[in-house]
Amino acid sequence: MAKKKNKKVAPKRLTPDEYPIHIENRLRERKQMRCPIPQRHLLRTQEQLEGIRKSAEINTGVLDLVAKEIKIGMSTLDIDKLVSEYTFDHGAIPAPLNYEGFPKSCCTSINEVVCHGIPSSKIILKEGDIVNVDISTILNGYFSDASRMFMMGDVSEEKRKLVQVTKECLEIGIEVAQPWARIGDIGAAIQKHAEANGYGVVRELTGHGVGIKFHESPEVLHYGRANTGMLIVPGMTFTIEPMINMGTADITEDPLDGWTIRTRDLKPSAQWEHMLLITEDGNEILTK
Repeated sequence: MAKKKNKKVAPKRLTPDEYPIHIENRLRERKQMRCPIPQRHLLRTQEQLEGIRKSAEINTGVLDLVAKEIKIGMSTLDIDKLVSEYTFDHGAIPAPLNYEGFPKSCCTSINEVVCHGIPSSKIILKEGDIVNVDISTILNGYFSDASRMFMMGDVSEEKRKLVQVTKECLEIGIEVAQPWARIGDIGAAIQKHAEANGYGVVRELTGHGVGIKFHESPEVLHYGRANTGMLIVPGMTFTIEPMINMGTADITEDPLDGWTIRTRDLKPSAQWEHMLLITEDGNEILTK
């Protein structure tokens, strides 16, 4: 994988004096109950959180700029240029750029494209399109990640409902992502809401830990059973990013570019994403 180099961050773990004893005791109790608990390097130190927050500020700034400038008639390459210029101007690096060969600075996914759409001068935003812009940022070795949906002009009611319900799925997932719950609780709640509205939940692509690396544990499924998966513990940072299809959950990968994911039935898909910090009394949206 060819990646632009940035300041490296030495792996750090929370020391006993940085982690409250009552949380430490609770972790021991859950471990004795054979509940999967996160490794200590996934629980962020204050120094790491400071770096992650600064990265997330830039990431949010990029999305705010896209929200201001996106319009019918612009190409997805135009969006990519906005993302690239803003990110580099703020001393950061677009995380997707050259990540495992990905050629651009962001993902732009329109209508039936579920995710990983590659920006191009040939792809022009049209009336009635729905588009997801997925932004990930590296600042001094710290990562952040979020995406938003945008509706171009006169969008059909069916597409509007899909975008809205997908946003509700994200909000439900965030509400469930509480300290001492389980990762499986998030997916179960999202799946229930999506399927109640007649939609399919993509299985093959998931949310993930993020902060020190682009993709870390835990893997955050957007479907599944409650009371399963890793314990959610204060200090964790991860994304929730449900991909919800108007039709079935089935997807295909473009054989030519090896990145673009589409719905198999070519019906529209939507995605919203936030990055969370789990706190002692709830969670904090870092990319808001």
